[in-house]
Order: sequence, then C-alpha cells, then structure tokens
Amino acid sequence: MQRRHFMTGLLAAISVSGAAIAQVPAGYPADYQKIIDGAKKEGKLVIYSATDTKAVEPMIKDFRAMYPDVQVEYNDMNSTEVYNRYISEMAAGGNSADLMWSSAMDLQVKLVSDGYGLTYASPEIPAMPQWAVWNNAAYGTTFEPAVFVYNKRLVAADEVPKTHAEFAKLLTTKGDKFRNKVTAYDIEKSGVGFMFITQDSRENQQFWELAKAFGSVALRVQSSTGTMLERISSGENLLGYNILGSYALVRAAKDPSIGVQIPKDYTLVMSRVMFISKGAKHPNAAKLWLDYTLSKRGQTMIANEAKLYAIRSDVKGETTSAELAKVIGTGLKPLPVNPMLLQYLDQAKRLSFLKQWKETAGKK
Repeated sequence: MQRRHFMTGLLAAISVSGAAIAQVPAGYPADYQKIIDGAKKEGKLVIYSATDTKAVEPMIKDFRAMYPDVQVEYNDMNSTEVYNRYISEMAAGGNSADLMWSSAMDLQVKLVSDGYGLTYASPEIPAMPQWAVWNNAAYGTTFEPAVFVYNKRLVAADEVPKTHAEFAKLLTTKGDKFRNKVTAYDIEKSGVGFMFITQDSRENQQFWELAKAFGSVALRVQSSTGTMLERISSGENLLGYNILGSYALVRAAKDPSIGVQIPKDYTLVMSRVMFISKGAKHPNAAKLWLDYTLSKRGQTMIANEAKLYAIRSDVKGETTSAELAKVIGTGLKPLPVNPMLLQYLDQAKRLSFLKQWKETAGKK
C-alpha cells in the first residue's frame, strides 16, 4: 500500500455548498454546537494515521460535506512511524498530530496510558462494544480479522489451511513446495505484525510449533501488507500468514490470483485505535472527526467505502462485525482496547520474545 501525505486543501474540486451550515447530529446534546463552533474557528485538523489514504478519502470528503470549514491534513505512515514521529515531536515540544489513528493497538494504548490522550466522552459510546472504549480516551474504530492469504493458481483447494494447526501441518508435510514461499509481517518493523504474533502466542497452545514450521520453510518477512499481497499474486510467495483481512479482501475482489481464508479455529480481530492528543492545537476539530468515525454514518463509510469492517453492530454490509460474526461465531477473538495489550511492550519481554521468534521462525 503506497504511503503518502494527503491534504484536503488539494481537494478544491470537491463541491461543498458555501451555504452549508454544520448542524448538531441527531441525538447529540444541544451544547455540542460549542464543539462545532470551536472547530470552525480552528479551521483545521491534523491526523497521523496508519490507514491507507485511498481507503480514507471517501470519509474525508463526507466529513467535509458535514463540516466544510474544517480542512483535514491527513498523514499516512506505517504503524511504527506513526508512533515514533508523534513521540519525537512531542518530546521536542513542537507541533504534532491532533488525532492519532493506528492499527498498532498496543502502541496507541501505550500512548494513552502514558498520558498523551485527551479524555473525551464521545456521544457515540452507547453504540460501541464495551471492550472498544478505554478510559474515554482510546477508541476502537474497526473490526478487522487476521487472515491467511494464498495464490489461487498455485495452491490447490485441498492444500489451503483452514486452521492454525493445518497451516503448521502443511508447511511440515510439504516443505519442498513452500520453502521460501511463505510470507508474514516483519514483527521488528511492523507494529501490527508484532501485536498479532504476540497475541497468537497467547491464544494458540501450539504457537511455537507453528513458528518452528515457519523456520523450516525459511519464512519471508515484510513490513508492508501491499508488498506481501503483490508477491502472493505474482507467485513469488504462495501463502501469507496473519495478513490484515480488510486489505486482503479488497485485493481479492479484483485480483483472481488472490484467495483469502478466515481461520476457523480462532480469528484475531484488530481494531484501529483512535485518540485525541492532549496537546492538540485543534481539539474541537479532532472531536468532530472522532465522533464522525464512531457514528453510524461514519461506520457505514468505513464498511462500504473504506472496506475496513465496521465495529458497530447496527451497520449493515459484508464488511461489518455483524457479518463476520455470522461466519466465525465464537471463534472471533477481538483484541480489547485496554492495557492487556501492553504486556509485550515491556522492553525485556519484547526482546525476549523477538529473540525466541528469530531463533525459531528464522528471519530470511
């Protein structure tokens, strides 16, 4: 997925009526008008995000249709860059993002836990799963499964692993076919990749057997979902492990070489975490964006335009938590937005895990 910056100031072609007046959304408290007026005065919103620009463009356009006086500066980076840039800018005392939005749930929760998040009780909280809101500061916004991806031309239907145990067995029994042909996130460079793997180790009692199977076929690692999907499509790689299902399913819909298998034993579910920076220069504009993203209107855009899977149960469509629950049922394992995610961010535990992973799975 190409990483780039996106300024809505460049979207002058968007037709927004000059007469449009931002109104308090239905069901919101009347004094919400103060936030709208404050955002209008601020006139700008700066977002640091690990969500692809192309996926978010429709949301930005829709947001600006509601609030035409707020320009949006959208900075698209990978999850580790989002964290590192924000930390360094805050340490230097300079300007940084008003709002942080990242797939690296653990890093986001760490920032809020360390005091960087603004406490703000969104009017949308009653419509959210309880596990998706922490301390009225960190908010889960999506419901994205970790999936297996395969090359449909070169991997036979009866070879496609449907569970984590089957994935390990396939690599063990058909090592010659899959040597140098399996890819996964580089967990030293990808925040979401590290989070998925460490949560896998908690969920799967045979995790290290699977890691050993990866090592036996010389696992290939990447920091980019897009790179992995490209290599699977071309046949350079045949299987992908723990890939973000939202991106994979969008690619599979237009690429006949890409197949997606949602694991049937258990499926980890990531939720992109959003919080408003306590040091935000444009806090009111940030509140508008947060509330819009959590609203039924914003969640419908997330599901049907961004294809990132809506977290709200009242949103309809294929890419929603409700639809995924029909397919997986009790095997769904959403990662809660809370300090449980911080276990492996302890430096000693992180280094110990990385050492064992590299020794077992190898890094090729």
